[in-house]
Amino acid sequence: MMKKAILILFLAFLLAGCGVSAGEPGYRQIGMDEAVHMMEEESGYIILDVRTQEEFEDGHIPGAFNIPNEAIGTGGIAELPDKEQLILVYCRSGNRSKQASKKLVALGYTNIVEFGGINDWTGEIVSE
Repeated sequence: MMKKAILILFLAFLLAGCGVSAGEPGYRQIGMDEAVHMMEEESGYIILDVRTQEEFEDGHIPGAFNIPNEAIGTGGIAELPDKEQLILVYCRSGNRSKQASKKLVALGYTNIVEFGGINDWTGEIVSE
């Protein structure tokens, strides 16, 4: 009987350790070079700029669209209907993109890649 109880406790601890650890963000963080490579190799992805509308209009990565970090809340996002689609997230310096990525994961998005800020972007920038 005691052996059975110890085995059950051991298995419970073992299974509890299989979940995502609290230290993991739930999204991937990559560098700018890897992001550029993904944009060249992948298809069907979204480039999401989470800066303010004004910052976006002043200049953004071609093909990106804007949902400010502050607008990402607890509800659904009509502009992002596919929660499994690859979403590449950036901001100005990398702070807001990390915040937004965490929020998107909390909303159930499963393929979020955060790549920092436009300050490190060496490619083309377009403005409206």
